[in-house]
Amino acid sequence: MRGDAHKLYLRLREMPIEDIKESRYLKEPASIKEFYQLLDSETLKLIYYQIVKEKSGIGIIPIFATAIPWLLFLFANPLENFLFHDGSSNWMIFSIIYLILLTISLILHFKEKAWAGVHTEIIQDILAKRD
Repeated sequence: MRGDAHKLYLRLREMPIEDIKESRYLKEPASIKEFYQLLDSETLKLIYYQIVKEKSGIGIIPIFATAIPWLLFLFANPLENFLFHDGSSNWMIFSIIYLILLTISLILHFKEKAWAGVHTEIIQDILAKRD
């Protein structure tokens, strides 16, 4: 039940120290850092601002996920007739589809937020070393 950070720690701990830098788990952040180091500070700041904007815009997914039940509440009577009409199993199909879509959207939201955090931290580190 521990998070990805602890899983990473456990995987890296099992590796020989000299192989950790070449680990597949660290290659992607290393390549992102290498790319950003090639850019001048002003361009890097502009990228940082854009990432912050995108990170703020990621919040639309939870808004979407919480707005759907309110929308369904507005159409409660027609929806209830459709879902529960004559012992129909439409309610079960609807519930499964809704929960799958909700789960996928929340997973995407948190993955996007995590990657935005990685990029902002890398950029901040590079800019701090340059100043």
